[in-house]
Amino acid sequence: MNIELHEMTIRDIAENYVDNNEEGVIGYNGKLNIRPKYQREFVYDEKKRNAVIDTIMKGFPLNVMYWVKNDDGTFEILDGQQRTISFCQYVAGDFSVNNRTFHNLTVTEQQQILDYQCMIYFCEGNDKEKLDWFKIINIAGEKLTDQELRNAVYTGTWLTSAKSIFSKTQCAAYNLSSKYVTGSPIRQEILQTAISWKNKGNIEEYMSIHQHDPNANELWTYFQNVINWVMLTFPKYRKEMKGIDWGKLYDTYGSNLYDTNELENRIADLMMDDDVTNKKGIYEFVLSGEERCLNIRAFTESQKRRIYEYQKGICNMCHKHFEYEKMQGDHITPWSKGGKTVDDNLQMLCEDCNRKKLNM
Repeated sequence: MNIELHEMTIRDIAENYVDNNEEGVIGYNGKLNIRPKYQREFVYDEKKRNAVIDTIMKGFPLNVMYWVKNDDGTFEILDGQQRTISFCQYVAGDFSVNNRTFHNLTVTEQQQILDYQCMIYFCEGNDKEKLDWFKIINIAGEKLTDQELRNAVYTGTWLTSAKSIFSKTQCAAYNLSSKYVTGSPIRQEILQTAISWKNKGNIEEYMSIHQHDPNANELWTYFQNVINWVMLTFPKYRKEMKGIDWGKLYDTYGSNLYDTNELENRIADLMMDDDVTNKKGIYEFVLSGEERCLNIRAFTESQKRRIYEYQKGICNMCHKHFEYEKMQGDHITPWSKGGKTVDDNLQMLCEDCNRKKLNM
């Protein structure tokens, strides 16, 4: 890859700046693609954005930025999108700093900003070299998420369609699923979740297969089916439902018929059970019956020590004496049959006897 250092003024970079959510973000009189497909939506908060303008106003240097030069003479930002959008938006009058917009500044102050020199490396190379270089320089600041890096590799018609559904603020996928999935659409986290659900975690495989599909309708249809199934199967919403691997549960149990009232009654009882420490796991448990989902509360060391001393170190099954370290706490009445994790339901068994009881 060929790399050359250039100085560019904000005046030149911000010339004919256009921010169109549908068409992209353009600067440098139409010759600079500020938000290529492998870049994220604008994510600087007000404090960071204002810090960029403050740095420029004081004449301090911004960190060096990187542009890729295309074969047709245009450029795309490889690193520095956040800083570039910050000063372009300020010059365009989109926000104020210390209650002063660009147009409220004196002519001298305006010229000082417009004449500010940015240090920019121009990079030329093939697509793989661009991506490799981006990964190298994406070390500090607002790092790309794993899905944003995948987007850099699998650009195409499918990704354009998928991002319009899953990756915009207030996009269709977010509006449908925000109570059930975690993450930010503009950081590509909802898109990542959808693909992971659809292809059982093999995200790169799915994107590679569908890269040149005309649209992402298959993924969107599947995602809607999952969320609609969740809402129909568990109509009473609880905060514990957010972030569950609903795709796995839909794939496994989505074709079964359930009595939703019965499910709700069981969920309510389990939510009130102090022995259930993983409340999120309740939803999988009522479908699968696997207690491991619940992380049933174990006896504390103080509880086990009390009962050990009470039993005088004698195993309650084989009636032999063991040191404390060789014994284990056991529910006399199993949790599944109503037994609680309390002293009255605790017995100390040797390791062999406890293993035998678990296998009975």
